[in-house]
Amino acid sequence: MELEFAEGKIRLALDMDVARLRICQPARLNALNLAMWRALPEAIGSAIDQQARVILLSGDGAHFSAGADISEFSEVRKDAESARLYESVNVDAFAAVRRSPIPVIALISGSCHGGGFGLVAAADLRLATEDARFSVPPAGLGLAYPASAMRDIALALGQQQARQMLYTGETRSASDMLASGFLLSTHPDLQALHAAAAALTERIAGNAPLSIRAAKLALRAAAEDDAGLERDADHLGAATFESEDYAEGRRAFAEKRRPNFIGR
Repeated sequence: MELEFAEGKIRLALDMDVARLRICQPARLNALNLAMWRALPEAIGSAIDQQARVILLSGDGAHFSAGADISEFSEVRKDAESARLYESVNVDAFAAVRRSPIPVIALISGSCHGGGFGLVAAADLRLATEDARFSVPPAGLGLAYPASAMRDIALALGQQQARQMLYTGETRSASDMLASGFLLSTHPDLQALHAAAAALTERIAGNAPLSIRAAKLALRAAAEDDAGLERDADHLGAATFESEDYAEGRRAFAEKRRPNFIGR
């Protein structure tokens, strides 16, 4: 099953427990126009509605994303008022990734710049090819990113490394980003990247969905220092002890077999 958004430039393929979300504008290095930014929350919502257990976020072809489509800035980001509206759409897209109750794994190759970098910073886990290149260029364009995107970058990269990237606008290599802790792993090429992602996805999707949702919310509460989110995470965690999956987990452990979790 495949769904299309933004005239096919955002595509969501649903295969059992895995949702593959692709940015599809390869002729422009998968730069995101306004319609594509608007479509991302809807696409992620569809993955959640279809009860996917993992979302894989990638670009179509050799590149993840060159960031926002600057060619339309003279129309959609021409002054302070239009820029605020554009920024609100960006914020919603980043938030959809960050707040997804199911894990989002970013698969990065080639260019990963600007808004593309913001999307992967909001993801749970990040894997990349060795040729991937990363930058956050607002200082070189004379604009600023929304504070919530800055928070994602700081949390994913650390304050020192985030400041260096934002203040200089320099492009960094996958090996640099791996050393900084931003990336979970690097791989020689796209084939190896997708193989590693498949193994990781299988491991995550085979675990109890309610447990993972509770863990993700608890980690988000800690990162944002949000007492309300912490209470919600505690409620989710407590509910796991009354779930069918917890009973199945105990049975499987006693019977020395792999559990079959159903998300209830």
